[in-house]
Amino acid sequence: EQAGVHVVYGFPDLKIHAKMTLIVRREGGELRRYAHIGTGNYHAKTARLYEDLGIFTADEDIAADVADLFNYITGFGKPRAFRKLLVAPFTLRSGLVERIRDVANAAAKGKNARIRLKVNHLVDAAIVDELYKASQAGATIDVVARTTCALRPGVDGVSENIRVRSLVGRFLEHSRIWTFANGRRREYYIGSADLMPRNLDLRVEVVTPVTDPDLTGRLQEILDVMLADNLQAWELSEDGSWHRRQPVEGETRVATHKRLRELALRRGV
Repeated sequence: EQAGVHVVYGFPDLKIHAKMTLIVRREGGELRRYAHIGTGNYHAKTARLYEDLGIFTADEDIAADVADLFNYITGFGKPRAFRKLLVAPFTLRSGLVERIRDVANAAAKGKNARIRLKVNHLVDAAIVDELYKASQAGATIDVVARTTCALRPGVDGVSENIRVRSLVGRFLEHSRIWTFANGRRREYYIGSADLMPRNLDLRVEVVTPVTDPDLTGRLQEILDVMLADNLQAWELSEDGSWHRRQPVEGETRVATHKRLRELALRRGV
């Protein structure tokens, strides 16, 4: 503050867990906004240890949503609506439930229906129930949960279409990726929120859609590698026990962190 920085301490009863940056730049006599939304902390040490994702965009709707949220945090009014972002404690829970139900409805009609969720924690009872209903409707669901998971996969009549795995390796899995395939429509999201009551209802969290084909292809690639992993992956059984995945004879050996590093080096990124 002595150097001229406006420091805001937030709310006493609402933790700010979102990871976002807003840049306003004058370009040719006009102001243009850029936004960065990440899954991980802006922290030099954890950036070398955690696996995370971020998107830097000039999308006007996303930048406007970030600006509205910053105005809310700094005390300049409560947002009435968000254009593209899913934001807790306002629209995140309802938006997530809506997308799970859309996939369930697609499955009930015999359409392509798939959900992939990469999270740190999955313990919110209402979200677990929605995933069970989607599975019962015929949707295929894959969950990559780093730590806690209250959902039981593979239970007949309840969750036989759900698989859950966890990855343990060189880096701490920290990113959150959500994908929803609803017929021909496929949506991709990244953000700061885990599927816990505190994240959905008691924190400021931001989850953003990703629509650029190159970037959605990267997210799809990450998830494909994680679901093919047979060296770092642990799978959750119906009885709640975890079993390490082992490659069978003739199967290609896939270790997520090694494979993703190889892909990044091949791209030169």
